[in-house]
Amino acid sequence: MLEQWEIAASAEEVHALLGASDAYAAERHGLPVPRRNMDSSRGLVEAGVVRMLRVDGEPAAMFTLTWKPTFTAEPGVFPPARRPVYLQRLAVRPEFVTGGRMLGLMCMRKAMEEAAGMGADALRAETNPDLGAVVQVLESYGFRRYGEVETDGWMRRVRFQYDLA
Repeated sequence: MLEQWEIAASAEEVHALLGASDAYAAERHGLPVPRRNMDSSRGLVEAGVVRMLRVDGEPAAMFTLTWKPTFTAEPGVFPPARRPVYLQRLAVRPEFVTGGRMLGLMCMRKAMEEAAGMGADALRAETNPDLGAVVQVLESYGFRRYGEVETDGWMRRVRFQYDLA
């Protein structure tokens, strides 16, 4: 199988992959499927901040790195950082979640490499703490949890940071 990283060029591919990943995670954990905005996907693709992993030419996994946070955190939640970058929209096509391919782990390694290459001193992320596998991956890579779990309706959030410097 041929694996290749690229900067995503198709908002439709990105949005479809994100939707499939969200639906899989929601079903697996008994959660509602998050609503995603195609305009957001389009804007992120146009900004060149979405990294896509293709397997045999097909979209298989992705993540986004931005300088601007996509979430709000209470002041002081994170330790100080000079140039934090924000990891978001990590998604793996459902058929690649199982079977030992470990594309989520590949995304994490690549995100950490890219963030360091961008000159970031911290990599920050937000996830639902009910997604145990995601939390486990973040923690296994040395991300530390900051702040309390926040709840807004059915959506729960917790924040993580990995110090690159």
